[in-house]
Amino acid sequence: MAWFLRKSQNIKESSSDSGREMPDGLWTKCPECSAVIYRKELEAASYTCKTCDHHFRIGANKYIAVLIDQGTWQETESSMRSADPLQFVDTRPYAARLKQAYAKSDLPDAVTTGVGSIHGQPVALGCMNFGFIGGSMGSVVGEKFTRACRRAIEQRMPFVFISASGGARMQEAALSLMQMAKTSAILSELAEAGLPYISILTDPTTGGVSASYAMLGDVIIAEPKALIGFAGPRVIEQTIRKKLPEGFQRSEFLLQHGFVDMVVHRQDLKATVATVLRHLHGNHAVPPRAGEPHAI
Repeated sequence: MAWFLRKSQNIKESSSDSGREMPDGLWTKCPECSAVIYRKELEAASYTCKTCDHHFRIGANKYIAVLIDQGTWQETESSMRSADPLQFVDTRPYAARLKQAYAKSDLPDAVTTGVGSIHGQPVALGCMNFGFIGGSMGSVVGEKFTRACRRAIEQRMPFVFISASGGARMQEAALSLMQMAKTSAILSELAEAGLPYISILTDPTTGGVSASYAMLGDVIIAEPKALIGFAGPRVIEQTIRKKLPEGFQRSEFLLQHGFVDMVVHRQDLKATVATVLRHLHGNHAVPPRAGEPHAI
């Protein structure tokens, strides 16, 4: 049975996927239904469980493979790193936390940005990496988001952003909170330029990210059963002293109450985004090729 065993119980996979995302090995176990899944089948299903439809957490590289046309991706701002102007210390210095995050995830920060094409339509794209300090929003996240959005304006491209975050990075204090205003301001410029912004919410999208750019999309798409909200359910229950409805802060609940526009399975995500782009950005996009799924 040695061939059946996973190489490691560590949850670390590649340069863009770490934290609680995908474990190593030929087989993995679905955390939702406990089904044992062969890794190649999991990859073919865009890292979703065929038994219960659970969507595994994945990082930017895998989302880029899901969404972007092969051979068109060009990463930008890859050398940008967080500073420590406040010399913040809690149980450990912030500088030490960053060093550990670099070593653990092999990522420059909690977001990856670049340009590519979706069904032939050029787009600027950003994707958060939950494996880097919980996908927390610090100054680098805000700056890379802003530069990606500005590039979309300069090159007349739609902007697509995938969120996965625990919220603002507390070690950067007010500097982190300032990114909420910064990203909202550049999105206003994108709107004034008449360019669409598609926001994709994955599990989890919370805190300051959900209170700013994640919820400002012209079209807001959520993956199934993703946790989306500002404060956590336990905090809300303790505050209001009431039991929350079942499924509260999950994608389907938010769709029912008008907070998101659609809930889309990851395997249908590319076709759906391509269709939305054709509607919002004229006839610039190339229609899906024969055999590819259509959406809407």
